[in-house]
Order: sequence, then structure tokens, then C-alpha cells
Amino acid sequence: MTQPQQDLQDTIAVSDYRQDFPLLQQEVNGHPLVYLDSAASAQQPASVMDAVAQYERTDHANVHRGVHSLSHRATDAYEQARDKLRAFINAESRSEIVLTSGTTESINLVAQSYCRPRIGSGDRILITHLEHHSNIVPWQLVCEQTGAELLVAPMDSRGQLVLEKLYELMTDKVKILAIGHVSNALGTIHPLREIIARAHALGIPVLVDGAQGVPHMAIDVQDLDCDFYAFSGHKMFGPTGTGVLYARECLLETMPPYQGGGDMILEVSFEGTTYNDLPYKFEAGTPNIAGVIGMGAAVDYLQSVGLANIAEHEQQLLDYMTRRLTEIDGIRLIGTAANKASIQSFMLDDIHSHDLGTILDHQGVAIRTGHHCAMPVMDYFGIPGTARASLALYNNADDVDRLVDALEQAKKLFA
Repeated sequence: MTQPQQDLQDTIAVSDYRQDFPLLQQEVNGHPLVYLDSAASAQQPASVMDAVAQYERTDHANVHRGVHSLSHRATDAYEQARDKLRAFINAESRSEIVLTSGTTESINLVAQSYCRPRIGSGDRILITHLEHHSNIVPWQLVCEQTGAELLVAPMDSRGQLVLEKLYELMTDKVKILAIGHVSNALGTIHPLREIIARAHALGIPVLVDGAQGVPHMAIDVQDLDCDFYAFSGHKMFGPTGTGVLYARECLLETMPPYQGGGDMILEVSFEGTTYNDLPYKFEAGTPNIAGVIGMGAAVDYLQSVGLANIAEHEQQLLDYMTRRLTEIDGIRLIGTAANKASIQSFMLDDIHSHDLGTILDHQGVAIRTGHHCAMPVMDYFGIPGTARASLALYNNADDVDRLVDALEQAKKLFA
């Protein structure tokens, strides 16, 4: 290791927050666990687990419907989480925070409730080549249902959007632009403020898939000026099965309910139904109460650490990981955008990514392998999939060194 690398390692050698995550305190296959798959699902700090356990032990009851004490306490905790989430992304009103099962449901809600009633044959929906399947398939479904056309803005060999081509596709026929904040496969961060401003100048509303944005940087939906922003709890150190759709209140007011059932109604008769106020109009059925309370606790945890501190730590660590990976003979980095979050995809010689992931797992190193629910990205590069290492605030330079050592061992096995 060179002296500059040693100096960088010394500055990020220990994450003060690793001890907050119980799962990381274990061995896998006889080795201390190195978890580099946070882009798929981040680990939960003990404070999140404790918040969920507290609800289950002392307050478990349904929300919004009971007059007894347990229901009141559960409702208070649930709605406090909504308020935390509103402040977390700086939405103007708590009515703009629709609680969902995750980013996927949030995008489908917009596709079916906002977009589908407004478009028809001859209209267009615009996405990009870098999208996760969850920001592709819902729009394909709407196009099949309405006769609209799906347009795809291209990417370049570094994994960046070709902005001039994106802007050329923006016309008065485009009824919505759906774009990821950060590519889950490549880590590319898109210049959203510029893109959203260009779209709005043409009257095009914008949905942002923020699943990979929220864990890594401070999000201000009013500053971004987006119309919709979707994200998931389990990417931001919260429970699975939780998520948020932020939407401008004026848009939600015009949208029909996405699902029917309990809690999204005020009055039901066989002659008709009166729907509930926002945001409850879009929250049919008993929600994931424990999960939402846990997501609120995840917000508390992230804010206690500080999003700026997280971003700085992860950027240093990404720079270090990129440098160390490039030292390995036969490595090919996939996704080298100038502006990236803490994700790096790569290939090593002609070793299949699944084989590579299995070999690394035997050494206690957990990475993601495959197409990462981004098959069009893999098709662009002409590959079936990649190995992907993704970082979080609990990772450190030793984790990166363990990754590099494991990859060197894999090379020897295939030599």
C-alpha cells in the first residue's frame, strides 16, 4: 500500500457508528462480516429495532380506529413518524407524505392514479436508460393500458445521462418524466435541479425515484422542485415494507384513490363512497404500523449522525475503494461517472459475477451480483451482470481492504 493510500486509510479507518448495528457484530464462514450490499438493503441500528420492539411490546394496536389507550398511543407514534418524514425531506405539508410499502408501490401509485387517467394514444412518458426496473415496468404498463409511447433517454459509456438527448426528447407530448436520483447499478448522481427546471419550463411534471438518494444525501423536495419523490425505508436503515410517496398537495387532490378499503374512506354506502382527506385517501387498509414507527426512528438516527457527515464519509470511502480496486489486474469498473454516490460495479477477468460473489462470501465479504434490477444497463455494456460493492456510514477502509484481498484470492482460484 502506498503512503497516500495509508494516509487516506488512517482518516477513515474506523467508523464510529459500526457499533450501533448489531448484525455487523458477527462472523460469516469463519470471518468477521464485511457488509457491502447496502444499496440492496441497509442494516438497521439498534435504535430502530428498539422502536419497533417497543411498539410491539407495549402499544400494539390498530391506528386511527380505536378509542382505547393502546390505539391512541399507536396512532400518535405512527403519525409522529409521518411528521418526521415530512421534515426529513422538507415537504411543505404532512398531507404530502403518503405512506406506502416502498418505492415500487409509490411509483405504481403515481403511474396508475396520476398518469393513467391523463394520457392516451399519441402521448409520451419519458424515462432514462439508467432506471431500476421499478421505474420502467409501471410506465410500460400505463403505455399498454392507454396507447401512450415510452421514450428512453440514452446514457454514455461512463454511465452518465446524455443530457442534450434527454432535452431533445422533452416536448409538449411528454406527460411525465420519471427519473432516478441515483443509479442503483452504477451510482451515477443525476443533475436533478437542472433537469427538473428544463422539464418544468415545458410543463412536464417530474417523478424522482429517490430510493438510492435518501440514504446518502440531504433531500429537500422544495429545493429540487420535483412533483413526486419516492423512497423506501429499508434503504435508509429502516424496516422493509415501508416507504413514502411525496407529492405536491395540489396534485394529490386531483388524483383518484389508488386502492379501495378501510381508512381511505369517510363514509360508505351502496350508492357511493366519500373518500378520506389527504394523505389518507391513498392509504387503504391496515398499514405496516411497526415498520413506519421504525422508519421514523431511522430518520432520528440519520439526523443524529448528520447527512453531511454521512456524505463526506462515504465520498472518502468511495474514492479509496475506487483507487484500491484499480490496483487489481483484470478489474473492469462499470460506471465511472464524474458525480457518484457510494456504489461501484465491476467485473474481474472472465469470472462470472455469481461465482465471484460466492467466493467472496466464503471469506465473509457480502456483495451484490447480477443485473441489479437494471437489465437495460447491463445490455448497454454487453454483459450479463456485475459484482457491486455499495457502502454505508458503518463501512470503513478495512472493509475495502478485505474486499480487495478477497478479490485477489478469487483471481488465484481462477488462475
